Amino acid sequence: MTTQAVSAQFGLNTGEQVNMLTTVTDGTESEVLTSGVVSAAGGVSAQSLGTFADGKVITQIIQPPAAATKIVYAYISRRGEIAKVLPVVSGIVVSQPLPCAFRLQAGDTLRVLTAASNTSRAAAYNVVTNAGVQAIFSVTPTGAATNQLTHILTGQTIGESLNGQIIASHFFNSTDGAKYRGGSALILSDRGLPVGACIAVSQTSLQVSANMMGLCPIALNFQAVCITTS
Repeated sequence: MTTQAVSAQFGLNTGEQVNMLTTVTDGTESEVLTSGVVSAAGGVSAQSLGTFADGKVITQIIQPPAAATKIVYAYISRRGEIAKVLPVVSGIVVSQPLPCAFRLQAGDTLRVLTAASNTSRAAAYNVVTNAGVQAIFSVTPTGAATNQLTHILTGQTIGESLNGQIIASHFFNSTDGAKYRGGSALILSDRGLPVGACIAVSQTSLQVSANMMGLCPIALNFQAVCITTS
């Protein structure tokens, strides 16, 4: 199996900077720990994000989680749930710092999934709802088809996961956008009609971050899909 280094940097409300750096195995969701090599004095020992900064607030994403080839998704995990979805970037793209407001707790971890190639077709749809729920839905298309994105933790559809909630912001990470109908992920109603959409952004060209276009309410039998031409 291939491996690669994943890095990130966060600014805290205390004025501290948290540098994250870990070598992870491609295709396996992994934790990224604090870096122990950020200064001549050795910085801090490698540890979980929440352990290092318990009770402190991430106010700035100085560098989003980045890898040399591709990060499919990244998030902060709390008690086995997605507490905060994060923007991602490829190492070949200059990243843009972003504001943030997220208070860390002991036990919080930074989780990522990387791919060995930046042409990997793995795609991830990241969602924040009006109820504050954060979720990631993923799929890896293999040909011309209607590909349903399912929750990375539960395997549920978007309707099963977010029934009765409204998407407040979202972003869709994919290098496959040219093969998608409409170039986007679509939210289909229980009648199979598109009621929402999120443009596919390739991290090899642009930083992937949240937008508020194409939002919609979610009902039980709704699906998130990407319709591929090949």
